[in-house]
Amino acid sequence: MYRKTLATGITAFVIGALATTSLTAQQRKDDPLRDMDEFIAVYKKVRANYVDKVDDEQLMKGAIQGMLNTLDPHSAFLDESNFRDLQTQIEGEYGGLGLSVTQEDGAVKVIAPTADTPADKAGIKAGDYITHLDGELIVGDSIDDAVNRMRGAPGTSIKLTIFRPGRDEPFDLTLTRAIIDLKPVKWEVKDKIGVITITGFSEETGEDVVAAIKGIERQLGGKPQGYIVDLRSNPGGILEEAVKVSDAFLDKGEIVSERGRDKVVVSRWFAEQAIKGDVTGGKPVIVLVDAGSASASEIVAGALQDHRRALVMGERSFGKGSVQNVLPLSRETGLRLTVARYHLPSGRSVQEGGVKPDVSVPQISDPDYRKRVAVRESDLRRHLVNENLADDKSLESDGKDDPRFAMTPEELKKQGIEDFQLHYAMQTLERLGTKGARLAETSAKTGKRN
Repeated sequence: MYRKTLATGITAFVIGALATTSLTAQQRKDDPLRDMDEFIAVYKKVRANYVDKVDDEQLMKGAIQGMLNTLDPHSAFLDESNFRDLQTQIEGEYGGLGLSVTQEDGAVKVIAPTADTPADKAGIKAGDYITHLDGELIVGDSIDDAVNRMRGAPGTSIKLTIFRPGRDEPFDLTLTRAIIDLKPVKWEVKDKIGVITITGFSEETGEDVVAAIKGIERQLGGKPQGYIVDLRSNPGGILEEAVKVSDAFLDKGEIVSERGRDKVVVSRWFAEQAIKGDVTGGKPVIVLVDAGSASASEIVAGALQDHRRALVMGERSFGKGSVQNVLPLSRETGLRLTVARYHLPSGRSVQEGGVKPDVSVPQISDPDYRKRVAVRESDLRRHLVNENLADDKSLESDGKDDPRFAMTPEELKKQGIEDFQLHYAMQTLERLGTKGARLAETSAKTGKRN
């Protein structure tokens, strides 16, 4: 009888609450402090009556994060540890595995591993789920806790349990933490082609790309046949550095614009503001992207694509077209808040849809590429909607099988091809030759596709 009475009482209370909502909605709109009073009342009751003693700091952090969780996947409260980690990512280096992750239904999901890191070398793929750390289930735990556990002193080990869609059983990987070098630009010369790999956009990335171009020229004793800018699995970073990287290949035109809540106020960035002239001298450029290429990477790929300055190749990018500012709350804490959407020179937004490559090239050298499920912005809960994005079924798939890409990983390996996308890009540049250089230069000047 007591249980029945209690259940009835709860039902009556809920109905009563619903009935009064319409009466108080306008009052709350007129006086937002009413909501604060309600929040304080809830806080006091939880603190006084919860079955276990609650930690005040933990309770407040949970309340703040809960508020931000109603916004979008990229807005978050940065406690002392997270705030310090963010500064490290921008300025320095850290001990860890080299993973970009998100959270989906309480599980840690891999967006992309960073190239040449323990995670990458161990074979972790975009779309993998990490379910256990050192045998302990982490599903349902805070993603910050999971990230903090995966970081640690270089040389120490941690066991990850991985669930990969397409495989019947999870499997374990033991990784040894290493120094994750946040100097994000590496370069090399392959068959008279300059290959510039950018793994992130931290401080001085733009200057490092210019230095890479000049280093390639010094090694060759002149201009290379062309350049490949590899932005695959690059999660982004500082917007201004993306502008500088784009500027290194452009001699005029808008690179990106930013629109916040006030749609009338538009911030714009143009070529020649940071770097004078096209540092490459108009040589052909191919930009490689994949589902792990996000945010600042998409600004570079999209800007060069819009100006017909580069051929974008690979797979459709992540689709994050928003800008976050880090707003300090104290000396040790801050707020990462989405403050604007960015738009490419053509006016288009990459939000949800990403940058679609001019030439779709699957990574057929990866044995798991057909089974692997790519994680993109549109898969994240509460992602911002691109109101101008048409209902395009092509976004659900990166296209039908192309007979040009029918070789198996085993067949490619016998030919010494371990990275098919890079191999295909190099073949394309070699076919262009000197004619391609003239075409690229003309396209950059006229803004027309040849």
